[in-house]
Amino acid sequence: MTIDTAPVSARPAGDADPAFPAAAPTFAGLDLPAELLATIDTLGFTTPTEIQAATIPALLDGRDVTGVAQTGTGKTAAFALPMLARLDPAARRVQALVLVPTRELAIQVADAIESMAPRGYAPVLTIYGGAPYGPQLRGLSAGAQVVVGTPGRVIDMLDKRALDLSELGYLVLDEADEMLRMGFAEDVDRILASAAPTRQTALFSATMPRAIRAVAREHMNDPVEVATSRPSSTTTTITQTYAVVPFRHKIGALARLLATSDAEAAVVFVRTRQTAEEVAGALLERGVSAAAISGDVAQKDRERIIERLRTGLVQVLVATDVAARGMDVDRIGLVVNFDIPREAEAYVHRIGRTGRAGREGRALTFFTPRERGRLRMIERHTGATMTETTIPTPAQVSEHRARRALATVPERVTAGRLDLYRELLTAQFGEDDLLDAAAALLARSVGDDGPQRARDEEENPTHRFDSDTGRFADRDQRRNGPRGGSRSGGPAQFSGPGTVYRVAVGHTHGVRPQDIVGAITGEGGLRGSDLGKISIFSRFSLVQITTEVGAESLRRIGAARVAGQQLRIRPDEGPRGRAGGERPRRDGYRRRGPDSRRGPGARRDGFRRKDHASR
Repeated sequence: MTIDTAPVSARPAGDADPAFPAAAPTFAGLDLPAELLATIDTLGFTTPTEIQAATIPALLDGRDVTGVAQTGTGKTAAFALPMLARLDPAARRVQALVLVPTRELAIQVADAIESMAPRGYAPVLTIYGGAPYGPQLRGLSAGAQVVVGTPGRVIDMLDKRALDLSELGYLVLDEADEMLRMGFAEDVDRILASAAPTRQTALFSATMPRAIRAVAREHMNDPVEVATSRPSSTTTTITQTYAVVPFRHKIGALARLLATSDAEAAVVFVRTRQTAEEVAGALLERGVSAAAISGDVAQKDRERIIERLRTGLVQVLVATDVAARGMDVDRIGLVVNFDIPREAEAYVHRIGRTGRAGREGRALTFFTPRERGRLRMIERHTGATMTETTIPTPAQVSEHRARRALATVPERVTAGRLDLYRELLTAQFGEDDLLDAAAALLARSVGDDGPQRARDEEENPTHRFDSDTGRFADRDQRRNGPRGGSRSGGPAQFSGPGTVYRVAVGHTHGVRPQDIVGAITGEGGLRGSDLGKISIFSRFSLVQITTEVGAESLRRIGAARVAGQQLRIRPDEGPRGRAGGERPRRDGYRRRGPDSRRGPGARRDGFRRKDHASR
């Protein structure tokens, strides 16, 4: 049985579908218990969403349900309200289990369920990796009635015999497609097989691929299929554009795009943790206030970073899909798909981070020259045509910055006390050259030091599909990584003004470029734009600083700790002054994080089969 939840208003009069509860425009008409209706009223809910109106009656009737629904459609309440209605408050045992792919989603779902639960129900217990076992074990032994957990930690609790699913009455798979994509298929199968065969099962997924349907066939009993219409608000307030950019030019293109954007905040989506860290590090080196989050970032750190984005302390967040789930920040005016998502549904999730609260948003996607088919796939899925755009040139970036600087001039003129500066300019350049002097000062203020510094002035990163430059895009990606560094060999060459300093942290300490940038700018009172190239070796790193650094600033920087090590900064003395004349990796940066080494949990492409960090 399939229910297509098109909006009630879209159905012709007199042609009501009996499977669709068109006569139940409020929660009061869904046959929920009185205590739940009182809680719903307290929360301010009056009208059920499409997924809620279609799913709640079926679940209250005891039917298994598979639901295709996007994030933000109210699916948590769709399964939580019937689940709470079926609980026995007096039975202090696990009666309901909700499986989710990530720990942040576990916390979010558990909080939502607790907010809907009437008084007298046992607290909802979350179990996920990265947290101590003790509190979770005590919560199970204390008689938790609802458990929300990640597959890995649920398996651990089953193995410890701390979790008993033999009398489970209600089981939910939330974001099932994401769980399978992350490699939890075997764990999900085992958990479903361990649960009581008489339990009721609800499965929710953004997509319904063959693997999800196989799970439903094997572990569910004649499920009702509910498919919600795509929310119109996902794209109506978002301008969708794309640019064709070879992989090796993506970092430069992203930096130029951000430099000319007027968005309050931006989110850059990538596929992997490694790419997130490298892209954020490259932006920091260019003076952009950026931070990275991924599934490997501790929950408290992730919350702190998102709060910094919300308050404006961070302007650009580089994130993986998993880490960004549940993030709601109204300031986000731009979403950039640095990497194309694996599935078209993920594209909708990503761009939905902007255009919120009635605001206008912009989404820009980078396609390499060989990815025309991916563009067509996304357009077919969203039903919207994406507009091609070009990446700003260096001259356009400078012009944009200069116009912003000029916009502040009238206010400064009004403030007065300019006689000193007029006299200095006139004495230095004379009346005839004042315009050139003003132009040079404006150029310097926006970081334009002339043609000798703009080595990529003629570089145009925007290409066309199927161009010759894109023929080897995949090979370039494998060779160079997202930073586009050369692998021709030899240590990094530093050029231009400034001093090269040596700091006593390197790859063996797990240091990242953004760690070094953050410490030097934070302790030394410098800006990110004051730092040039960073080259990381095994036991030390070299940092180019383009401005003069005082003795006191050097002392503070040297005393700072990064990755547990003091920086001990000092001017670099060249290869003979280094330990054994050590050379960096050919690209200057690590290509894999410590948890990406080959092992029982790794595949040849570097992805882990299971999200062990969520266990």
